[in-house]
Amino acid sequence: MTAPLTPPPPPHEPSSHDAWQAPAPGYAAPAEVRYGQGGPGMKTELIEGAVILVAVALSGVLLGLLWWWLAPHVPLVVDVDEQGNWVVYLKDTEGEQAVGVDGTLTLLALAFGFVSALVVFLWRRRGGVPLVVGLAVGGVLASLLAWRVGMWLGPSSDVIAHAKAVGKGVTFSAPLELGAKGALLAWSFAGLVVHLGLTALFGPRDPEPVYGQTIPKDGYGSPVQ
Repeated sequence: MTAPLTPPPPPHEPSSHDAWQAPAPGYAAPAEVRYGQGGPGMKTELIEGAVILVAVALSGVLLGLLWWWLAPHVPLVVDVDEQGNWVVYLKDTEGEQAVGVDGTLTLLALAFGFVSALVVFLWRRRGGVPLVVGLAVGGVLASLLAWRVGMWLGPSSDVIAHAKAVGKGVTFSAPLELGAKGALLAWSFAGLVVHLGLTALFGPRDPEPVYGQTIPKDGYGSPVQ
């Protein structure tokens, strides 16, 4: 007498409590996570950071033009002493034009820093260290370029030669000089603060795991959107 044959166990059917299964053949990860490890890769980020640095630095020409156009003029007056020496004085000793020159560049640089940070964030919301470094270094280079452009477009830096050219008792404008060198950091400061704030508020975030549930990940180790 033979024992009855025992039927094979039914195939295991996946339930909602099982861990995430491997994706079906032909599955393609979303385009945003194909870069690998949640980003475009270090080489691509370095290239993007260099592009941002150059673009921000070159925009310093526009900042220099605006500074030259909007900055107040410091009036000087020339006289000749008893020995025949040319002497230049401030026409308005209590005026605040010199402070206004520094303040104009600082305010313009803060505005340019805000705009550049917004553009960089809208271009690459994911951010990255090379992008931030490019924004910061580019802001400093742009401020230096704006400073030189403004001085080049402004009145001559040779005050005595300018005084002799206009003549005794004639009022003329002083060279466009920057007294507070800290204004050269305003662009980078504003850019970093604004970019950090935008990234913290509106940057992409990884999904929060549910207790007792495994988050599915693609073949590159990034969460599946």
